[in-house]
Amino acid sequence: MSRFAGLLNTGVLAVGLTMLSLTGCSTANLSSFGTSSASIPELRAGSSYTADVALAEARSHFHGNDFGYSAALYKKVVELSPNDAQGYIGLSASYDRLGRFDLSDRVYAALYKISGGTAQYYNNVGYSYLLRGNAVGALTNFRKAAALDPNNAVIDNNIQMLAYSSARSRA
Repeated sequence: MSRFAGLLNTGVLAVGLTMLSLTGCSTANLSSFGTSSASIPELRAGSSYTADVALAEARSHFHGNDFGYSAALYKKVVELSPNDAQGYIGLSASYDRLGRFDLSDRVYAALYKISGGTAQYYNNVGYSYLLRGNAVGALTNFRKAAALDPNNAVIDNNIQMLAYSSARSRA
């Protein structure tokens, strides 16, 4: 029995798959997370953010599922600290969650130039493809991530979630 069997028993994976299945249910220019994909607010002019403050606020908004504000704040991090990979990681993930894959693709390209093909990079790109419904692209990137970090539980979980979802769709 794999180490992910416990996740199936506790329902954690089921909740994750439910969230994943909602990504295909967007209508009226709304993402599955309820935030308008076109709604990325502008920060107030003259806001005196440091990169660290903007990063902390961006993470808080992201974890609160407020992806519009997290995108605006991560964009500020990238502007203030253009070589900080964490800003690019958060910005691309925020755009992904907003369904703005056109923007996330550009940010992933910039991130690759800064940090190269890290396990986190490939995992996040894989998750982006997963959100788009591209299982082949997702699996390709998850496998690249797993090759770089074979003991990473997040990457393993994403691969298992994709396999489980694919198996259910064939049933």
